[in-house]
Amino acid sequence: MSTNKQALTNQTLDRQTGALQYHIAGPEGAPWLLLLHGSGPGVTGRANYQGNLPIFAEHYRCVILDFPGYGGSDLVSGDPVEGCINAALDLINALAIERCHILGNSLGGIVGSHIAARHPDRVSSFVTIGGIGLNLFSAFPGEGLNLLTAFAEEPNRERVEQWLRSMVYDQAIVTDELIEQRFQQAIEAKTLAATRQMYSRESIAAITDMRRQHPTKALEHLSSIVAPTLITWGRDDRVSPMDIALLPMRVIPNAELHVFPNCGHWAMIECKKAFEALVLAFFQQHN
Repeated sequence: MSTNKQALTNQTLDRQTGALQYHIAGPEGAPWLLLLHGSGPGVTGRANYQGNLPIFAEHYRCVILDFPGYGGSDLVSGDPVEGCINAALDLINALAIERCHILGNSLGGIVGSHIAARHPDRVSSFVTIGGIGLNLFSAFPGEGLNLLTAFAEEPNRERVEQWLRSMVYDQAIVTDELIEQRFQQAIEAKTLAATRQMYSRESIAAITDMRRQHPTKALEHLSSIVAPTLITWGRDDRVSPMDIALLPMRVIPNAELHVFPNCGHWAMIECKKAFEALVLAFFQQHN
């Protein structure tokens, strides 16, 4: 394995459905780690994981993907989750990654779970930060999702701030700089279209209706995940409440659950050191 570290690089994969932007860091020859970001106004792969890269890139060849419609990636039509799954698989294949660890936040966790279920031979281990599962005791949609819908209907700086504050337990994280950065990215035409594609009132209503008619659909693929799985959650998550984690913990054959106290939807940011120590040890156990 090469010991030469590489700085984070911006690269583009051209596809028939549009370009994908991705970033690579870490030593060549190290095991691959695919990092998949969440959704929401102004989100990008780098915004989710740039604080964790110094640790993970010490040990892994890290690939951060911008999903379609986010960051530098082109928006695609059709089901947004399937579009993200296809984008991640196209990138894995283009980089000739035979096997990798996957770390996904929220939407990225949902995408990672489908990849792990459909292509078990490609996934060494899987870690999710929220995302997967089904509300047992809490209402759907929750507070954070309702705020996303409000922003999609009326995109302004105040609504970005309201959404950001729902994402975290520690309100000091939501600085004026963060609000402005996310707002400017969020109102970019392509990014706003991606937000509306996923969080319009019609889209959320369709998901709600699907859950009523087919309540187990969000769980059906989870039993096919054979990779060792670590489910992480913030105890105080106002976007995806913690009860969502209970069924995945039971249904995924080799899953364990870790709950961070005083933590919202961004465990990798709010509980940075504890999260990195936990996840790095999990990955190394399953290299």
